[in-house]
Amino acid sequence: QVQLVESGGGLVQAGGSLRLSCAASGRTFSTYAIHWFSQAPGKEREFVAAISATDITYYADSVKGRFTISRDNPQNTVYLQMNSLKPEDTAIYYCAANLAISYRPQYMVYWGQGTQVTLSS
Repeated sequence: QVQLVESGGGLVQAGGSLRLSCAASGRTFSTYAIHWFSQAPGKEREFVAAISATDITYYADSVKGRFTISRDNPQNTVYLQMNSLKPEDTAIYYCAANLAISYRPQYMVYWGQGTQVTLSS
């Protein structure tokens, strides 16, 4: 069992930065691939970034070069550093866990409650 809690969202101006955190409970955290998905109003949940149990990272094309995912296993936390934010990044951001990397939200086993990121132009 893994429980995930996101934090770090907020209101930021376009071009600014935020760092989201995904804190996990459970002794098997290090064996899971941790993902970030975003969901804008009226849209489906979309893959943003993921990090495998062996620290291999994956990014959606829309965030490559702007977002960085990292993990701190002793702290049971995954971070999403978001730079050069754009108005279209406005969404609820969810972290999710699965034993394997997947770009599809339906394959995730555990989910957090989400954190809102809002961009002002």
